[in-house]
Amino acid sequence: MILQGKKILKQYRHNGGVINALDQVSFTVQKGDFVTVTGPSGSGKSTLLLALFGLIRLTSGNIIFDGKRIDNISDRKLTDIRKKSVGYILQSFALIPYLTTIQNVMIPLALEKILHKEQVKRASEILDYIGLSDRMDHLPRELSAGQQQRVAIARSIIHRPQIIMADEPTGNLDPTLSLEILEFLKKINQENKITIMMVTHSPVAAGYGTMKLHLNEGKIIGS
Repeated sequence: MILQGKKILKQYRHNGGVINALDQVSFTVQKGDFVTVTGPSGSGKSTLLLALFGLIRLTSGNIIFDGKRIDNISDRKLTDIRKKSVGYILQSFALIPYLTTIQNVMIPLALEKILHKEQVKRASEILDYIGLSDRMDHLPRELSAGQQQRVAIARSIIHRPQIIMADEPTGNLDPTLSLEILEFLKKINQENKITIMMVTHSPVAAGYGTMKLHLNEGKIIGS
């Protein structure tokens, strides 16, 4: 077991009362799982991804990562866990426009204050692995959408995380590019034994899951 949620509750208060964005959500993810999280808009999918590693705090419930409870630890400790053990992939790619491909990929290593020579070495190896070694000096605007998302994936794995949290990683891509990215995520999952937890609206993307969670109105209604 690498990640477990126990009776996760996330409430938001507003003038009309209380909304349960996550309502007693419980699940267990094993190391090496490819988890797909589906459900209608507003069902709590993205909230779940944000809550698991403290980007938003729970109202109640427990989160256990790699054998340790993390919902009750400090923001600084959570930041350390995210830096060392978690990779994030977003629908919007979130590349820094004025940095080159290799510079974008090196960001997690720079945050860990790894020597620049080692940053370049590891980023070059990752870019070769994802087939973009000939685009190292290109800016994001000089890359296709599929290439930009591959750069984002490279950035998410360069620090050798235990788990990747992907929020609609194919949402801005056409069907052909979506399949390319999904196959690449599958390759990362299988070859590197990196656990993936992916939010998606796409039935095709959901089919890649070795474990499937379906949310509706903040509750898990299928797995």
